[in-house]
Amino acid sequence: MHEPDPYSTPPYGEPGPWAPAPPVQHPAATPAHGTATPPAPAPVPPPPGAVPDPAFADAPPPVPQGQHPGPAPAHGTAPVPHAPVPSATAGPHTPAPPPSASPVSPPRGPVPDPAFADAPPPVPRAGQEQHPAAAAPAYDTAAHTAAPATTAAPATPPSDPSPVTAPDPWAGPTAPAPGVEPAADPWGRYDPWAAAAQHHDPADGAPGRRRRPAAKVLVGGALLIALVSGGIGGAVGAHLERNGGVGTVELPQAGPEAAERDPDSVAGIAARALPSVVTLHVSGSEAAGTGTGFVLDDRGHILTNNHVVEPAGSGGEITVTFNSGDTAEAEVVGRDSGYDLAVVKVKGVTGLTPMPLGNSENVRVGDPVVAIGAPFDLAGTVTSGIISAKERPITAGGEEGDASDVSYVDALQTDAPINPGNSGGPLLDARGRAIGINSAIRSADSGSAESDGGQAGSIGLGFAIPINQGKRVAEELINTGRATHPVIGITLDMNYTGDGARVSAKDGDGGPAVTTGGPGAKAGIKPGDVITAVDGQRVHSGEELIVKTRAHRPGDRLELTLERGGKETKVSLVLGSSGGD
Repeated sequence: MHEPDPYSTPPYGEPGPWAPAPPVQHPAATPAHGTATPPAPAPVPPPPGAVPDPAFADAPPPVPQGQHPGPAPAHGTAPVPHAPVPSATAGPHTPAPPPSASPVSPPRGPVPDPAFADAPPPVPRAGQEQHPAAAAPAYDTAAHTAAPATTAAPATPPSDPSPVTAPDPWAGPTAPAPGVEPAADPWGRYDPWAAAAQHHDPADGAPGRRRRPAAKVLVGGALLIALVSGGIGGAVGAHLERNGGVGTVELPQAGPEAAERDPDSVAGIAARALPSVVTLHVSGSEAAGTGTGFVLDDRGHILTNNHVVEPAGSGGEITVTFNSGDTAEAEVVGRDSGYDLAVVKVKGVTGLTPMPLGNSENVRVGDPVVAIGAPFDLAGTVTSGIISAKERPITAGGEEGDASDVSYVDALQTDAPINPGNSGGPLLDARGRAIGINSAIRSADSGSAESDGGQAGSIGLGFAIPINQGKRVAEELINTGRATHPVIGITLDMNYTGDGARVSAKDGDGGPAVTTGGPGAKAGIKPGDVITAVDGQRVHSGEELIVKTRAHRPGDRLELTLERGGKETKVSLVLGSSGGD
């Protein structure tokens, strides 16, 4: 005997989980010749409702457990029921086998594998309840000796009509006691009726072949519902996307806010300055135009450019429109073409707001600025930028043949948009104070600066007269009606192409180029001298020398750098005065 297999590996353990064992057929003892064989027991009827498995249609009916088919009786011999064969070696204490009960069908479960038909019964595991098997009777060798047919005595049937069968030496464990659930017997005989009932009994809940169509219907229905739902959802989404939803559309919007702004912001500066800015509509016998101006005092004086009011001449009309929309007639107090400045005055108007004036000497390149005007007659237009450069010498005008309308300006350059109609408007600093008077722009199709009375647009090159110069000229125009110009008392050669400003040999009338007794003559300037610097700042042309000179007041002292005969010298002089036009 082998030791019990701890892994239950066939053939020493229980059948493996991969294949059940088939029923085992054991040979039965052949009775002596002439011995009657007992009739076969009645077949066990199938359980109610069971249907035989087609796979076992040709199989013989099952044999009850413990019964073995015997050989066919001899020809002419009556069948005799089986009688128990006494063991020759059985002792007096050998218990008699119990009478055979009705055949018991093997329990439903796995079928033994035919490969292990000759294996011994499984050894119970530790702790498993063991049932005593029927004792195998010992066989007497004499009992199997064939006797002559003539001397065989007929067997006496037993008094008990119930057939008694000998215990099967190959039988498995006995049936369990009542009330105890029988354990699965992998070595039991296979019952085709039980297998058929197990496969086709609808009560056990196992899925059958008839349920597959229902599953397919369910899957198909789910797919159909998903497709329909997706189509409806896509159509609704597309409609909502194209039409922006359903019902009325209400867009989000910010709530009311305070109207006040930071005083130093563009909005704050514009709010304070706009009441002081006006729009001028000028008309004359030959021309008309639009420009801007700003209020200087509460008496109605307004500062603007000369080229704005020039079309009115001596008999034209000037209409002033205030920021409130009120209008008033105005008249020219004084104007100067050399500075391109003019002052007009409105009558019968009270409650004016003068524009505060700044100091152009305090301006630095890069300072923020705000320009206000009426470009193309769009009153109250506000733009912003910075100071791009200072002391930029420019000339504007020159439409007259004698150059009497040319203005020379030592201007502030800004990139704040300035367009036709902005002329005469204020250029404001970050505190809302006027630091310049917008006068000219540089257009893309022009090689020089021009007054913005033309139709060219801004390209970011705007020029403003410094307010310090404008204040002095405005005061002179208001007080005397004329503006004075600082002069050196020399005539310049405007056709000189070299570097610097050269003193002409003669003036335009054929007289001396250096005015006798003038500031230049007193400083020792002579015809042919080339002036290269004013107060240490280089000048490259006659226009620049005029601009630098007019940036000062009469009576101011200047230091000039001269070149004469290849040598450089410096002279100092006090500026004189000349009456303007």
